[in-house]
Amino acid sequence: MEKLAFKLTRNRWKDAECCSTQLIDGDGSFNVTGLDQFIKEVRLAECGLSYAVVSIMGPQSSGKSTLLNNLFHTNFREMDAFKGRSQTTKGIWMAKCSGIEPCTLVMDLEGTDGRERGEDDTAFEKQSALFALAVSDIVLINMWCHDIGREQAANKPLLKTVFQVMMRLFSPRKTTLVFVIRDKTRTPLENLEPVLREDIQKIWDSVPKPEAHKETPLSEFFNVEVVALNSYEEKEELFREQVANLRQRFFHSIAPGGLAGDRRGVVPASGFSFSAQQIWQVIKENKDLDLPAHKVMVATVRCEEIAHEKYAAFIESESWHKLEEAVKTGPVSGFGKKLNSLLYTSLSEYDSEATFFDEGVRSSKKRHLEEKLFQLAQPAHQTVLGHLRSGTLEKFKEAFEKALNGGEKFSVAARNCTESYMARFDEGYEDALVELANWDSSKFRDKLRRDIDAHVASVQAAKLSELTSSYQTKLTDALSGPVEALFDGANNETWLSIRNLLKCETESGVSGMAKALSGFDLDEHAKGKMLTSLQEYARGVVEAKAKEEAGRVVIRMKERFSTLFSHDSDSMPRIWTGKEDIRFITRTARTECLKLLAVMAAIRLEDGIDNIEKILFSALLDTSNSAATKTTMADPLASSTWEKVPPARTLITPVQCKALWRQFTTETEYTVTQAISAQEANKRSNNWLPPPWAIVALLVLGFNEFMTVLRNPFYLAVIFVGYLVAKALWVQLDVSGQFRYGVLPGLIALSTRLIPTVMDLIRKLSEQGQMPPTPTHHPPRMSAAAASKKFENRSTMSSTDSSDPDKEE
Repeated sequence: MEKLAFKLTRNRWKDAECCSTQLIDGDGSFNVTGLDQFIKEVRLAECGLSYAVVSIMGPQSSGKSTLLNNLFHTNFREMDAFKGRSQTTKGIWMAKCSGIEPCTLVMDLEGTDGRERGEDDTAFEKQSALFALAVSDIVLINMWCHDIGREQAANKPLLKTVFQVMMRLFSPRKTTLVFVIRDKTRTPLENLEPVLREDIQKIWDSVPKPEAHKETPLSEFFNVEVVALNSYEEKEELFREQVANLRQRFFHSIAPGGLAGDRRGVVPASGFSFSAQQIWQVIKENKDLDLPAHKVMVATVRCEEIAHEKYAAFIESESWHKLEEAVKTGPVSGFGKKLNSLLYTSLSEYDSEATFFDEGVRSSKKRHLEEKLFQLAQPAHQTVLGHLRSGTLEKFKEAFEKALNGGEKFSVAARNCTESYMARFDEGYEDALVELANWDSSKFRDKLRRDIDAHVASVQAAKLSELTSSYQTKLTDALSGPVEALFDGANNETWLSIRNLLKCETESGVSGMAKALSGFDLDEHAKGKMLTSLQEYARGVVEAKAKEEAGRVVIRMKERFSTLFSHDSDSMPRIWTGKEDIRFITRTARTECLKLLAVMAAIRLEDGIDNIEKILFSALLDTSNSAATKTTMADPLASSTWEKVPPARTLITPVQCKALWRQFTTETEYTVTQAISAQEANKRSNNWLPPPWAIVALLVLGFNEFMTVLRNPFYLAVIFVGYLVAKALWVQLDVSGQFRYGVLPGLIALSTRLIPTVMDLIRKLSEQGQMPPTPTHHPPRMSAAAASKKFENRSTMSSTDSSDPDKEE
């Protein structure tokens, strides 16, 4: 037996001193002197309440000391595997964790189930475990992964006794139990943890409790945590990495929410030594600690070994490897029978080898072996069902698409294909069934049915969307162009025509879509909703077109004004000769434009009467009434809404109408002004005779001269020749055209053209005098009077063309 000792050693992880002491020796003696010296060395008394105590318990040679040294950088003695498996730690040793804040003390307990103490000498093991639970804030329970689920392993009997005695000896103080699963296998922690927690709860529920704690839950005494570590010998690097991650959880462990729990009843650091002595004394005086029977322990160990051997043999089996590889590529014919045969062989071999051991332990370990085998094989079974589900789904999609392309109704094709391929899946499911496992794989069938239903729903949605889009396109084509044409020639019957057009096209579209929807398995509500949506879409097309045309109303009004003002009733361009009533024409054209504005002011898809046109005419066109209205009442267009017209159906508000009319009149005023100017110019060009009074004065005052000319034919010939020359100059100089822009511009133009024109006439007369006589068959030459008349007609036409306002524009 080791002597009570206090050690001051060098930490192998850091270049720092590591203090440790044997708190209780193997005979149960408490090392008071060593603990006091240890407390002084680590200055524990200065910590107050800022310290934590961690302990570890578990089977002998399970690697407790190795875990503590790696986790807390301590120097506890570790077992030398080359010398055999034997007891390494005797009693309870304590050390200060290196590099962890706050100050953390760790206790390394003697391993349980050691051969050195034997079968009956187990009191110290339970006493030390109870001491660790009473003193520590955190208790690490070291256990092998394959011990999970055992009845006599994993310290369960020890925990059961400890729970019972602790409730009688101590008041509730929440301690954190951290179950450290060593040498973790391929089984995920998520699957191991629930089993372990369930076992702990069962132990707690089975423990007889005093009246004070009859209804006290486990959570009142303990917080349970579970971690898993890989093998230290086989995966050392991964083991150290996982331990480093676990070490981080011990930093600030006493903070709220930390690993150390609620810290109720924590003893100040200065009183830790006395408190620990008193707790150990109470535990030593208790006599209710016991261990399970030896035969149960032997059965537990041996059956566990047999189960482990059969599990390892199953994993290494060539048949299993081939089957496992085969399922990765696709469905395997006869998978259920093959896997069932392998499982049955492994379990039968276990029964034959474990038949002479305790029946309870044997059955428990067999169930555990079954669970491990089923857990190992279940992924392959699920993979097979996954291949079966995905393959069935793809074949269903192909068959469904082929049926639809063949002209089969949608609902009929969906129902037939679904029933056919669900039956195929059921056949494959029966082939993959494993009788021993009795796995509930209904989720794969349910998933397939959901996938099929989802695919049918998506195809139906796509088909319905395509159908709806098709009919919407038809309605757009049927309504957009005609409605625009009706707005182009807007009159009092425009909205009635639009309503009739909308009703006709909507009924046609709804009727066609209702017939197309009969092939889908839709309820009346969904069908009615789609048809209503199509009706609303048709109305929306008309309303959208109306809003679009309302935005172009000024352009439409200008086009209509230009057409009506510049063309007569026969659609011929007007020639402003001076006889036209421009005021009347302008008013007529503006009246029609105002009707267009009234038509575009509101949407009239429902039967109803409004007074928009009346208000617009009285406010904008009837100037006499408008002037009287301004003096007697407010402007009827000074509003944002029309009477009897909801705002939702208003396209152009009264205020906007007034602004648009002002813009329209301003932009068309130039056309009217040009027409008036052309008419006046035409009048001036045609009025070349002097006034009547001047003609009378010439006749009276020039009577004598006139008579003289009549008596002398020579004067008459000279006057005639002069008239011809003057007429020719008049035509060549285009005198009437030159003066249509005013007197001064006309005189300036004539002064610049007079001499060149006279010279040109003399040259032409000279050339005609030198020409040889013309043949008798040639047509006679045009007389001077006829030539003069021809020039006069050309001049008149040129003057008329130049005065046409449309051509000037």
